[in-house]
Amino acid sequence: MDIIRGDDIPFTPASHEDPQDPGVLKRVLATKNDLIVGHVQMVNWSRLPVGKAFRSHYHEDMQEVFVIVNGAVGMEVDGTTHELTGGDAILIDPHEVHAMTNNCDQDVNYLVFGISTGGGGKTVVCGHESGAGT
Repeated sequence: MDIIRGDDIPFTPASHEDPQDPGVLKRVLATKNDLIVGHVQMVNWSRLPVGKAFRSHYHEDMQEVFVIVNGAVGMEVDGTTHELTGGDAILIDPHEVHAMTNNCDQDVNYLVFGISTGGGGKTVVCGHESGAGT
């Protein structure tokens, strides 16, 4: 697991921009060295309503990259809770048990990118088994 605090990363001009007068700035949250070798299995825009959490689970062969768009969440990974806010990202590796809880008074929006090594994509809910996907 890696946590990336968006506020700790400066904005820099995108590589295709004029460095002296850029039209767009970027924050690099992760590079190919941070991600597992595999195929993008999914890209989801997700919403976690006020007072809700998603079930504790892990993926046998998929890394997930969560980017928090707004609000505040607690992301529990292997028994330790990490507080994340808008602009933060977290990389969850295969077999890391994780669950997210909305810790604020608004619905939280976040993006999830799943990268699979192609071994079947099985998701295992703690104490239960479920089908493929996230």
